[in-house]
Amino acid sequence: MPRISAATIGEHRAQTQDRILRAVSRLSRDQGIDAISMTDVASEAEITRTVLYNYFPDKAALLLAFTERVTHYFIDSYERELPDRASPAERLRVFVRLQLDGLLAHPHPGPADLSAALGPDAYQRLADHVEPMQRILTGIIDSGVSSGDFRAPDVAAAARIILAVIGAERVPLLSGEVTPEEAERIVSGFVLRGLGSRSVPDSPGPSGSPGSLGSPDGI
Repeated sequence: MPRISAATIGEHRAQTQDRILRAVSRLSRDQGIDAISMTDVASEAEITRTVLYNYFPDKAALLLAFTERVTHYFIDSYERELPDRASPAERLRVFVRLQLDGLLAHPHPGPADLSAALGPDAYQRLADHVEPMQRILTGIIDSGVSSGDFRAPDVAAAARIILAVIGAERVPLLSGEVTPEEAERIVSGFVLRGLGSRSVPDSPGPSGSPGSLGSPDGI
């Protein structure tokens, strides 16, 4: 088992937790979050199960921490990749692509299956962790309504529908039925038309544009 070099106990704990969450990230790409066991995570992180349980008492706690990590990565990526003075439609396309990248990079079951696996209390805590992403989306819609680019009588309802449309591409993406570029074009086109926008993409964005952001890595 590799040793973790750290100057303080706090640094050691932070490095070990990072090792654990990176192991979850790698495993989720190969077998999906719902299929991962605590034994799998300990083995992948090259630590004992006793050490793992000292950090995360159960799988629900582990998934909550991992979701928070992915959420922070999403927010950082969104802010970094968003073009200066981007229009509401451009911001929405960036949001959609990053969400699709996340579905592909870290496969996970749908909300109903995840709720059944974690139980209602843990699932609600999980939902609370992704609330910052929902705030970003409602902010995008609000800005589009204010500028006249979008029409959405109920912004909160529109945000929920958009997230559902993105989630509907999970299975086609993971099965290879559609490429990330095709999924982005489908979702962005559908959503922007629904919001009454004239900025509807006809084809995937060129390399390096918001339409072709890279997949999350190392989270």
